[in-house]
Amino acid sequence: MIDPVTSVSAPAAEAIHRFLVKPADAGIVGAVDGGMLLEWIDKVAYAAAAQWSGRYCVTAYVGNIHLDRPIEVGELVELHANLVYTGRTSMHILVTVYSSDPTRRAPVQTAQCLTIFVAVGDDRQPVAVPQWSPTSILELQRHRQARARVSVRKSIEQAMAAQQYTAAGTAPSATLRFLAAPSDINWGGKVHGGKTMRWIDEAAYVCGADWAGQHVITSYFGGIRFYRPIVIGHVVEVTARLIHTGPRSMHFSVHVTSSDAHADEPALAAHGHAVVVALDDDGGARPIPQWRPESDEDRRLEDHARHLIDLRSLVEPFTMASDVPTDTEPNHFRIAAKSTP
Repeated sequence: MIDPVTSVSAPAAEAIHRFLVKPADAGIVGAVDGGMLLEWIDKVAYAAAAQWSGRYCVTAYVGNIHLDRPIEVGELVELHANLVYTGRTSMHILVTVYSSDPTRRAPVQTAQCLTIFVAVGDDRQPVAVPQWSPTSILELQRHRQARARVSVRKSIEQAMAAQQYTAAGTAPSATLRFLAAPSDINWGGKVHGGKTMRWIDEAAYVCGADWAGQHVITSYFGGIRFYRPIVIGHVVEVTARLIHTGPRSMHFSVHVTSSDAHADEPALAAHGHAVVVALDDDGGARPIPQWRPESDEDRRLEDHARHLIDLRSLVEPFTMASDVPTDTEPNHFRIAAKSTP
C-alpha cells in the first residue's frame, strides 16, 4: 500500500556539496577513484531526495556515469544534485560533478550521473512524493531527457536480468568476501548505496588489474540496480567477471550478494557494470591484452556486453548548465570582480 503524499511547503529541488579533496580520498593510482566518487554522488543525491520528499529514501538505480577526468588531491569539488523527474514514489536526480584547482576560477565538469531514489515510510514501504514540474529552460530540457531514458533503462535492466552466470563460463573473475561492518551503514541503519558501489568498483579493479598486469582506473559505471538492503554482520560477496575487452578497455559484470552469517544461500543485493582502463605514463588509456571467449556462455555474455554498448548509445546526454547561461552553474566559481579604487 502506497501512503498518500504528505503536504510539504516549497521543498528544495537541489542540493549542493562542496569540499576540498583530502589525501585520504585518493585511490591506488593517486587520484580519486570511481568508488569514492560514487559515494559522494550517492550522498548528495540522497540529500536532494530526502529534502524534496521529507522522507527517508533508498537508492534504487544509478545510470550511466562517465568519468571524464581524474580528480586530484587538493582540488575543490562541487556536486550539484538536481531533481529532473518524479514518479509516483521515485525521484530522478541528476548529479553533476565539477572540480578545479582552487587557484583557478574556471570549473571543469568531471562527471554527470542520473540516480533514482525511492521514498519510504516507517514500515520501509514506498510512499508517494510531491510531484515536481520544470520551470526553467534547463529544467525543461533535462526533464524531457530524463523521461526519454525510462524506456532505455528498462531495456538495459531486462537485458541484464536475462543473463545467467554459471561455472560454464571461463572468463577471468575476482571475488571479494567480507562482513558488513558498523562503519559501512548509513543513518537508516543499512549499508548505503554509495558504499555498495565502492565495493563494485574495488572488485572491478582487482579483476582488471590482474588481467592487465598493472594499475587500472574505472572510466564508466552503468546499470547499477539495488535489490535488497545489506545490514551489519551480513556476509558480503562482490564478484566481478570479465565479459568483453575493447582495444583499451575491460568490461565487467559485477554482482553483490549478501546473507546472514548463519544462512546457507546468499541473495542478490546489487548488480551493475563497470568499465576499467589501464593507464600509460601520461594518464591516457593504453592497449590491454585481448580476451577471447571460449565457452558458449562466454560468447553469450560478450554479445550481451556489445548489446549494452548499443543500448547506451541511444541515451541522449543531459544538457550542461553551461549550455544555458541564464541557469545555475557552480557557485564557488562566482567570484565578484573587485572594484578599482
